[in-house]
Amino acid sequence: MGKKVIVSVINDLVTDQRVHKVCHSLTDMGFDVLLVGRVLPSSMKMGRRPYKWHRMRLMFSKGALFYAEYNIRLFLFLLFHKTDLLVSNDLDTLLPNFLIHKIKSKPIVYDSHEYFTEVPELVSRPGVQKVWKKIESWIFPKLEDVFTVNDSIADMFEGDYGLRPKVVRNIPVKKEMPEIATRAQLGLSETKKILILQGSGINMHRGSEEMLEAMKFLQGVVLLIVGSGDVIDKLKEMASSEELTDKVIFKGKQPYDKLIQYTAAADLGLTLDKNTNLNYRFSLPNKLFDYIHAGVPVISSDLPEIRKIIDKYDIGDFIPNHEPGEIARKINQVLANQDLIDKWKKILVLLQKISPGKAKKRF
Repeated sequence: MGKKVIVSVINDLVTDQRVHKVCHSLTDMGFDVLLVGRVLPSSMKMGRRPYKWHRMRLMFSKGALFYAEYNIRLFLFLLFHKTDLLVSNDLDTLLPNFLIHKIKSKPIVYDSHEYFTEVPELVSRPGVQKVWKKIESWIFPKLEDVFTVNDSIADMFEGDYGLRPKVVRNIPVKKEMPEIATRAQLGLSETKKILILQGSGINMHRGSEEMLEAMKFLQGVVLLIVGSGDVIDKLKEMASSEELTDKVIFKGKQPYDKLIQYTAAADLGLTLDKNTNLNYRFSLPNKLFDYIHAGVPVISSDLPEIRKIIDKYDIGDFIPNHEPGEIARKINQVLANQDLIDKWKKILVLLQKISPGKAKKRF
């Protein structure tokens, strides 16, 4: 049996593809991996994994008491379990991992999936933000092995603490495409253009509300929303009140094999995060690469890390702003230019043929 590694994250493990990829890679390297998170009443069952996992059941599910309980429970778990290496994912697991690193003299690796102290939940609560920033500023300069998701976030950490994390982009593993289902098999229109917005973080103020409003100005077009997030109920209410239920389809969370079927059936993939905070500004969402893997051109908000990909490979376009009429104008403009869409799709087909090793270098 290889050396033991405990990987910790604060979510319920099911949909965190970045952490799954890290655990899978560590397992392939010969490590004995244990992934630790939490379980919620709404959590889906864990599928088969090539590594062990443990989900803690907590009394609290949000707020200060939740974070305090989780960090205490994680500290105790790490204290009483043997390990040769600690892997902490995001700032909300770093404190207990760092304390155990000091107590047990075990090496620690820190993976920052985002610029945590600038997430909207903290920006709107400066007192709480200050607490997390103090934790980060105390621990981060003492770390040696840190990685993050893109160069922009690495630049900010280097500016803050003089330590530049290694960059490992959060690109989904390229899987063999299943046999593609027809639109009829998926219950989708075979005559209308389909826009898809997907993900597990379809949340408030990330462009989905404006996209739904934009559907009032689009004819012969359907918006397919596949995934979950805190704005879904609001979007359903908006679709009803704006009489758009025939133009907006909600599919909820889907297993990857089913998700990719919906994605491949679309004409355009949407990623519309707003530049309202540093964390959103420098985001590089999984959905962008899911669209690329499915061969679907992209319409995006103009954010720097996403622009690097779309411009480099010429696989999509950008909305000028988040005003619904302007979003609709851009989408109409693109959909009216079939030659442009065909060019993007040909490029995407070529990208599918890149070997995994070359793809890592190119992306």
